Amino acid sequence: MQSVGTKDTGPEVAVRRLLHGLGYRYRLHRRDLPGSPDIVFPGRRKVIFVHGCYWHGHGCSKGKLPKSRLDYWEPKIARNRQRDAEKEAALRKAGWDVLTLWQCEVKDLEALRPRLLVFLGSPNGQRSS
Repeated sequence: MQSVGTKDTGPEVAVRRLLHGLGYRYRLHRRDLPGSPDIVFPGRRKVIFVHGCYWHGHGCSKGKLPKSRLDYWEPKIARNRQRDAEKEAALRKAGWDVLTLWQCEVKDLEALRPRLLVFLGSPNGQRSS
């Protein structure tokens, strides 16, 4: 399990490619922000987290807990979810908009495109300071 990466995951890279293709420019993994968001748009004060369904306890088929060692996995995944909520609340309190994308949602990039455009606004549009 320790070989499982936290940065530059397949779903994260797919979202970054889509965003770049749409004309957006961004920063990665800003450690000075709560939760080190995966993708950061400083001028827009918006961040995107790309969560793995299993590790963050999504309600889809990939997010199901294993059948063995539930005494270990249940609290671990619950704490991950709690930490995600805390970091998102801290970002919102600091004036950032937050979008969380799930691994299962990233499979359909065409369906994801309008959601990103609505969240971020026009790639070439007026940016807030």
